[in-house]
Amino acid sequence: MSQSNAQPMSVFERYLTVWVFLCIVAGIALGQFAPEPFQAIGRMDVAQVNLPVGLLIWVMIIPMLIKVDFGSLSQVKAHWKGIGVTLFVNWAVKPFSMALLGWVFVRQVFAPWLPAEQLDSYVAGLILLAAAPCTAMVFVWSRLTNGHPLFTLSQVALNDTIMVFAFAPIVGLLLGLSAITVPWDTLVTSVVLYIVIPVVLAQLVRKALLARGQAAFDAALAKIGPWSIAALLATLVLLFAFQGQAIIEQPLVIAMLAVPILIQVFFNSALAYWLNRRVGESHSVACPSALIGASNFFELAVAAAISLFGFQSGAALATVVGVLIEVPVMLLVVRVVNQSKGWYEQGGRRA
Repeated sequence: MSQSNAQPMSVFERYLTVWVFLCIVAGIALGQFAPEPFQAIGRMDVAQVNLPVGLLIWVMIIPMLIKVDFGSLSQVKAHWKGIGVTLFVNWAVKPFSMALLGWVFVRQVFAPWLPAEQLDSYVAGLILLAAAPCTAMVFVWSRLTNGHPLFTLSQVALNDTIMVFAFAPIVGLLLGLSAITVPWDTLVTSVVLYIVIPVVLAQLVRKALLARGQAAFDAALAKIGPWSIAALLATLVLLFAFQGQAIIEQPLVIAMLAVPILIQVFFNSALAYWLNRRVGESHSVACPSALIGASNFFELAVAAAISLFGFQSGAALATVVGVLIEVPVMLLVVRVVNQSKGWYEQGGRRA
């Protein structure tokens, strides 16, 4: 995939937080004034997997995975130091730091103001959010920082490969450490439904589109790209239709859940950025490395939270908070790494 495939943010993407907020309002209102249709949707499940939401999740994830070229894994060795830093932050630091932050803020600092019966579920949602590195939006963040396109692509492909095998064990381990019962059958089913099958389908579609030429491939991506955001917003309306009463009763819940997410984003992005500087990687590698280390595959997190704990769970709400703050926070990180380029190159060895 060339850098030209990672276009700058559209107006719709740039104001994603606004659309998410409007979906929250719409979902809460619809859930309060017309609860019957949403209750009927909530009953449409098989083996704890809600069928309408499952379809929406596929529409969300597959267009993003079509962008991923697993053939780019051959480029991994070209910037092995940056790859190593990103893998360390993504898989050895990020999920565990979020579990710690969840315990500190949800179970200790904010516990008196949160619903006691949802504390475990909130922590679980935060863990799910941190356990999967960003797949699609990182191409946008990388573009905005003039990030190295082949590094970004190879890192995303490697992360997606690891995620197929590591997501369930890491989530299971951290939920176990947090004393939360792990429904392993549902967790494994979620991995198959929302990682394995979409990856296979996306790569088959990618191969078919590329067979028609690069121009046809780019045109198809431009056409189906908005489907992901539209499906995400539809899912959020459904989620908040079920979560509405809890939010009305606890309006500060979203703000309190945002605190550990914000700290996690800033900590992990700063750690990845600093480590790349220490090992002598170029700024064009450090930027996407920091951004991949900070952002989340929130579509997968939302899907897994719904499958594992249900629409009305604190886990589902916690993952949605991640969606709400993703764009403005990541744009702030983009600004910081762009403005600190002089500091970075003055102290590091240029690769």
